[in-house]
Amino acid sequence: MRDTHEQFSSLTVSLHWLIGIGIIIMLAFGVYIEDLPRSPEKGQLIGIHKSFGMLIFLLALIRIFWRYINKFPIPLSEIQGWQKTLANLAHWVLIIGTVMMPVSGVIMSIGGGHPVGIFGLELIAGTGEENKILGKIGHIMHGLGGRLFILFVILHFVGAVKHQIIDKDGTMQRMLGKRVDKD
Repeated sequence: MRDTHEQFSSLTVSLHWLIGIGIIIMLAFGVYIEDLPRSPEKGQLIGIHKSFGMLIFLLALIRIFWRYINKFPIPLSEIQGWQKTLANLAHWVLIIGTVMMPVSGVIMSIGGGHPVGIFGLELIAGTGEENKILGKIGHIMHGLGGRLFILFVILHFVGAVKHQIIDKDGTMQRMLGKRVDKD
């Protein structure tokens, strides 16, 4: 089933929530492990972080393809121009972020000479040799991107709360897969 104005498909809803919750967990986990001292345990946690990051990346690619087929949803209520612009910006930053965060993580890993994989299945072999410039680029992208991503996740959450409490327009129900009858 494809998305309609009144109801999103189960694929749209599932991908939104899987990726959204996954990203929130990954951002929190990333902030946590960033401040840990260098140790074998930290290395293991980074491996888990990279594995889940790659899984979210694969889901994000499916979601982007699905969004391309279904187009962006039309809002259920009238919103002011600046709100529409901010909402569009937020959606684009979140979509781009679901790709750029894993890509920057891969760049950081390759720059450090480390492999990239999913739970031990190596996707990109590590060379064992550092490329400090590439590693630094990946590190900066991942660090700044993560902070920007956190900001836009919060903004997205605030927008969802606004739709639910102030507008009462059914946006949250639609994101839960329920049908919203609009005039």
